[in-house]
Amino acid sequence: MVKKKLIRQCTVKEGRKVDLSEYKTDWAMNDQLRDGGDESVKEQAAQILEKNKESLAAAQELLWASNTYSVLIVLQGMDGAGKDGTIKHVMSGVNPQGCKVHSFKVPTPEEVDHDFLWRYSKCLPAKGEIGIFNRSYYEDVLVVRVHPELLDAQRLPPGKRGDKFWEDRYKDINAFERHLSLTGTLILKFFLHVSKEEQRRRLLRRLDNQDKSWKFDPADLKERAFWDEYVRAYETMLGETSTKHAPWYIVPSDHKWAARALVADIVATEIEGLDLSYPKVSEESKKQVAAARAELEREK
Repeated sequence: MVKKKLIRQCTVKEGRKVDLSEYKTDWAMNDQLRDGGDESVKEQAAQILEKNKESLAAAQELLWASNTYSVLIVLQGMDGAGKDGTIKHVMSGVNPQGCKVHSFKVPTPEEVDHDFLWRYSKCLPAKGEIGIFNRSYYEDVLVVRVHPELLDAQRLPPGKRGDKFWEDRYKDINAFERHLSLTGTLILKFFLHVSKEEQRRRLLRRLDNQDKSWKFDPADLKERAFWDEYVRAYETMLGETSTKHAPWYIVPSDHKWAARALVADIVATEIEGLDLSYPKVSEESKKQVAAARAELEREK
């Protein structure tokens, strides 16, 4: 298991201003995993991932059976931060019937005719389910903040679009998440923190690998030119929307295998912390089970 100290270091405290330069993008070189070299670190991270995949599978079964809570996992990060791979590897052991992944593209005309949270509300997990948002409503205070001209497409009422406008959006998100938390949704939010140099290497690998080049979008390179603007948008967003009931975890992600181990550990631990249990079987049900067993045994 990952040490609690490391998880605390990754957790954004409510009300704290965030400076991403203070958060490492490479956690493989910190106190817990400093010794042994890269291969030893990778092996240890793989063991943590496998153990937590088993724990997550068991926790998901309890989540489904108890039918009291739902889990919403939000993944955000720069292009190439590893969101798709994190979903693939961390969630590979869960039952797909109780887990749904949603990736959000450019809003449709119908979605634009509603408030910015509407299309996400429709995709929230039901009781007993795990829902994963690969990008989320946070895009409306990230991409849209970096490119404020996108607000024109949202056909909002006339008004200023200064700091007060964005503060209100953060408040809307916090109120939305508070409502979800109060009604039984465990919210786990991960910012996959990758360095600019590592993003460059990953984009180059996409171009060099014919099996991966289909994933390259020219827009990725265009958005890379706004790196500093995105960093500022993320810093503000992380500080304004990390709360006790829906904290942000800043996950060092230059090493994908390390990031996956950390995400898996947090998800499994937090679901286990719900203290779920299987539904109690009534006396009447026990009699029905006994009768069914007796009937089947008589068939011999």
